[in-house]
Amino acid sequence: MAATPILSVRNLAKRYGGVTALKDMNLRVERGAIHAVVGENGAGKSTLMKALAGAVKPDSGVIEFDGAAVALDSPSAARKLGIGIVYQELSLFPQRSVLANLFVNAEPTRYGLVSRRAMEERSRDLLARLGLKVDGQSPLGLLSIGEQQLVELCRVLLEEPRLLILDEPNSALNKQETERLFEVLRQLRGRGITMLYVSHRLEEVFAICDTVTVTRNGGDVLTKDRGALTIGEVIEGMIGRRPEALFPPRIEPEAGQAPSEIVIKGLSGGALRDVSFTARSGEVVGLAGLEGSGVSHLLELLFGSRRARSGAAVYPDARGLPRNPTEAARRGVCLVPADRRRQGLMLEKSVLFNLGAVVVGARRGGSPWYSLREARQRATRQISRLLLKTRSPDSLVGELSGGNQQKVVVGKWLETAPKVFLLNDPTRGVDVGAKREIYALIRRMSAGGGIVVFCSTELPELIGLCDRILVIYQGRVAGELSGDAVELENVLHLMNTGERPRSSKAAS
Repeated sequence: MAATPILSVRNLAKRYGGVTALKDMNLRVERGAIHAVVGENGAGKSTLMKALAGAVKPDSGVIEFDGAAVALDSPSAARKLGIGIVYQELSLFPQRSVLANLFVNAEPTRYGLVSRRAMEERSRDLLARLGLKVDGQSPLGLLSIGEQQLVELCRVLLEEPRLLILDEPNSALNKQETERLFEVLRQLRGRGITMLYVSHRLEEVFAICDTVTVTRNGGDVLTKDRGALTIGEVIEGMIGRRPEALFPPRIEPEAGQAPSEIVIKGLSGGALRDVSFTARSGEVVGLAGLEGSGVSHLLELLFGSRRARSGAAVYPDARGLPRNPTEAARRGVCLVPADRRRQGLMLEKSVLFNLGAVVVGARRGGSPWYSLREARQRATRQISRLLLKTRSPDSLVGELSGGNQQKVVVGKWLETAPKVFLLNDPTRGVDVGAKREIYALIRRMSAGGGIVVFCSTELPELIGLCDRILVIYQGRVAGELSGDAVELENVLHLMNTGERPRSSKAAS
């Protein structure tokens, strides 16, 4: 007889007015497993997790925990059963100390007084396992966003949950912090803690999880062991069509667009040495390389945020490299950064404010005064153009989904009418549906006469979207792939060895 699962969800349903968030959602989570739940925005993932955490009351359906039907009518009811959740958006107090955030409403006491020593003793080992070397007495707001996210995880783990729900737990973590987090999750699995893991990053889902449930339109589509699935099958389940449909076909350049190009010769700077290439309007040029190869340095050099040691460049305006980002923006060069939360947006500001942040600083001439009317016109224009889902232009950017946040990053640059688009991992951390919309936008940028240089850590993106791929190896251009040579095996070989595959098909 099969063991009773720690969690079983049957026919869960939830409506918000006329919107169906959950419809016949089913989920079975085995004990001691890391179980991934994936799907596009609006597929029901977040509503399901909130229902399991007691933050949302479903309209119908059954939730069983440890073999018994339960009523999770409040977060405290869920915690009493041993269900803990780490939300993507932090629920911490920046002005309070790290220790105070770890023990919110659960402060240990001695002789009726809060004991800081007891806090330190109870949290010391767990903080060490998470790799957090922080002063427990210092204000939380002094830590990086990644460190704050680990503090949030530590706070929940101190409650010793039996089922841990992780909603995009590494959305603010860099690669090193993510690897550390995964090591901790494997240790927790080894100690018998069951985890529900929600993420848009399918490569990471396949790296850490045992089982995957795919959701679409408020219900579950499939559940399989990770070893019996491919990323392509997961994407097909999420969007209801084959993965190839993610990438829109190439659009012919618009009539009347004069061709333009960037010519780079012998460029050196940062990790780069003697890099030469040409990028033309009407095409998407991809950049591929291992971390530390120099790809990010190349984009920084092209945008003027890093100075070159040597080399020459000619931009569409017949001038050389920008001296700084402000000059780049005024010359029609834009950079969409990989880390939108730290470098691309002001999360505590409105959509309206963020969409106008670049054009106000980049414009030359005209009135020096800020016009709220013009700002609203800009915001309305980009919200409509990018199909940006927000309650109003005055909504805070930090309240938007990852895909809509990324649209704001792109939209603020579109207001400057750029000629050169430098895109550094522009779909990082967004769901498949938002990726499809961003891919279509990139095609329109190119067809509209823009020069598009596109970098991605997801090789299928580069292969599916780019006309040519430049592979950077240890600071040099190891090769260029185009046409039939743009294949995964060829890109990987060049990235890891710096040498072309011997296959004749790999010739550029």
